Amino acid sequence: MGFWITWALVPIVVEIIPALVSGIRIFFRNLHRPKLEMPDKMPMISVIVPVYNSEATLFACIKSIHDSTYPNRLTQVILADNASTDNSFEVFNHAQNEFADMNMQLMHTEKGKASALNAALYAAIGTYIINIDSDGVLEKHALMNMVLNFENDYEVSALTGTILPQHQLIARGKRGLLQHNEYFEYAQAFLSGRVIESNSNHLFTMSGAFSAFRKEAVLNTFLYNTATIGEDTDMTFQIRDKLKRKVAICDNAIFYIEPISGLGELYTQRQRWQRGEVEVVHQQITELKFVDFFKSFLVRRMLIDHTFLFPRMIWMFASIALLFLRYSVVMMAMSYVIIYLLYILVGLLNYVCVLQLLWTFPQERQFYRRQWWVALTLPVYNLICAWIRFVGLINSMTQTSSWNSVKFGTEARGVRFVLKRDLKEFIRKWKSLK
Repeated sequence: MGFWITWALVPIVVEIIPALVSGIRIFFRNLHRPKLEMPDKMPMISVIVPVYNSEATLFACIKSIHDSTYPNRLTQVILADNASTDNSFEVFNHAQNEFADMNMQLMHTEKGKASALNAALYAAIGTYIINIDSDGVLEKHALMNMVLNFENDYEVSALTGTILPQHQLIARGKRGLLQHNEYFEYAQAFLSGRVIESNSNHLFTMSGAFSAFRKEAVLNTFLYNTATIGEDTDMTFQIRDKLKRKVAICDNAIFYIEPISGLGELYTQRQRWQRGEVEVVHQQITELKFVDFFKSFLVRRMLIDHTFLFPRMIWMFASIALLFLRYSVVMMAMSYVIIYLLYILVGLLNYVCVLQLLWTFPQERQFYRRQWWVALTLPVYNLICAWIRFVGLINSMTQTSSWNSVKFGTEARGVRFVLKRDLKEFIRKWKSLK
C-alpha cells in the first residue's frame, strides 16, 4: 500500500498542487490588469516573415499584416525566403500589387529558419522587430498591442505573443477531437502557463511563430542559433540570462495557426519541440545539481518536465505488474480516478483564467467558453503528448538533429517489425525446449 501511495503522490505533488496554486494566483492577478497608455508618437516596426514553400498560406499572412490596426506607413515587412522551391515568389509579387501602400521587400537567404531570421535582422529599420510564421494570420490588434506593451514597460526587451489554432476551422466540424484538445491546450499553455512564467521572468520559450524584440536588444545577442532546431528557446535564454533583460508574454496579441492535421503531425511536432528543448538546455547548463532545485527555475523545469517523465511512464507499466502481485484492483482504480479528477480540476481552473484574458476578444471567448467539456478529455490528450515526448527523448539520443523527425507511421511499422521478429524467435526457442 505504501509503495502504491508513493507512486500516486508523484503527479499530485509535482504537477497538480503547483498548477492549482498558480491558477489561483493568476485568477486574482487578472482581476486588476493595468491599462495601457498610447504613446505620443508611434514607433516604426519591422515585421519579419521567414518563408519556405509557403505558397498556400503566404498571401493570407501578408493580408493580416496589411489589415492590422497598426499604421502601414510605420510598418516594414521583410519576407526572408530560405530557398523555397514553390511559387512563393509569385505570391509575393501578387501581394505587392494588391497592397501597394505597404513597405514590403523579399530577400533570398540560406536554407533554414534561423539563417533567414538572422539575415533579415540586419535589414530591419524598426524600433521593434516582430517575427511571425508564414503559415498563420495575425489578429487585427496584435501588432498594436505588442507595441503598446513595449511602450508601457521599458524593462521588457522581448515579448512572445499568444498562439491559438483557428477556431473557425474547428467550429465548422472539419476537425475532430484531437483538434479541440489542441485548441484547449494552446489556450491554457499561453494564457495561463506562460503568463505565470512571465510574471516571475521565468518564461522558458518565446514562441517562434510570433515573437517581438527591441532592436537594440536582439542585435546585442549572438542572433539566432543555427546549430539547433530550438532557436526560439535559445534566443529566450540569450536575452534573459546573457543580457539580463526581461522576457514576457503579450497575452492580448494573438496569432492564429491552422489546427493540427492529425496524430502524425502531432507526433513529429512534439518530438521536434522536445529535441529543441533538450539541445538548448544542454548548451545553457553545463552541470545540473538537485540542490539547485529551489534557486534555479531551469533545474526545476528539467526535473519536472523531463526527469519525472520517466517514472510517470514506468508507473503505467508498474500498474500492470502490480496486478500480478495481487495488489487491490479497486485501490489502483480509485487512485487513477482521483488523479484524473484532480487533473480535470486543474483544467477547469485554467479554463476560468483563460476566459478572463479573452474578455476583449468576444468571438474567441464565446468559442472557448463552449469548449469546457474538453477538460474531461485533456488529461488523456496530455498523456499521449507525454508518451510522444518520451519517444522524442529516446530518439534524441540515437538520431541526428533535423527539423522533420521520423513519421509516426514509419516508427509504428518499425515497432511491429521488431515485435514480430522477437515473437518468432521466442516461439522458435520455446519449441526447441519441448
